[in-house]
Amino acid sequence: MGKPLIKSENLDQKAYQIIKTMIENRELMPGQKIPQEKLAADLGISRTPLISALKFLEQEKLVEVKPRRGFFVRLFSLEEMVSIFEIREVLEGLSARRAAESISNGQIRNLRTIFEPFSDTRDITDFQAYSKADRKFHNYIAHISSQEFLRSILQTVNLVSLAYLYPTKEGLIRLPNETIGEHIDIVEAICAHDPQAAEYTMRHHLQKTSNHLKHQINSKISMIKEVNSE
Repeated sequence: MGKPLIKSENLDQKAYQIIKTMIENRELMPGQKIPQEKLAADLGISRTPLISALKFLEQEKLVEVKPRRGFFVRLFSLEEMVSIFEIREVLEGLSARRAAESISNGQIRNLRTIFEPFSDTRDITDFQAYSKADRKFHNYIAHISSQEFLRSILQTVNLVSLAYLYPTKEGLIRLPNETIGEHIDIVEAICAHDPQAAEYTMRHHLQKTSNHLKHQINSKISMIKEVNSE
């Protein structure tokens, strides 16, 4: 076994952060069983702090326990995802408003660079790169808002949003071509120090994703009804 990745102090907290990052980076996919023995060996720790870390993640709804089967990365239903995005709409709307009020010139430059690689692309096909930019974008706005409690909640809620059955889209619910313009509008509102526009554009962006999920639910219900009526 190679050199341990985690030093002896605070093993459970460090294991927790590493596993959380693996979920965020989609190294552990929604619905996937977490390989405890391999993970403990890779991290150079015993299973005790690993189990403790997984229980922390279970409390945050990122991991679930299946009796006699082990720990799994949680996979959320369509209905659960609608609720999550409704929560995000309110919280991230507030975060965008706060960011517009407090953003510095340096932060403006950083925020504008996030989606620059896609600005001249008519058809965005690199879902992995766009998904990473999307996560960085939402997390950075939470960082700019400088509200520690709000930022902490948003980091968990945004991570939960990844735990959805879109493996081929890297966790994206709507296509990049559809959302890139919305992201740019949010950036411009925040950089213009316009709190009202920042909150509106952020809420509108997340509301459209929520409506997209609701449409899928209605389509699914309609299909079931058609099958049952035959």
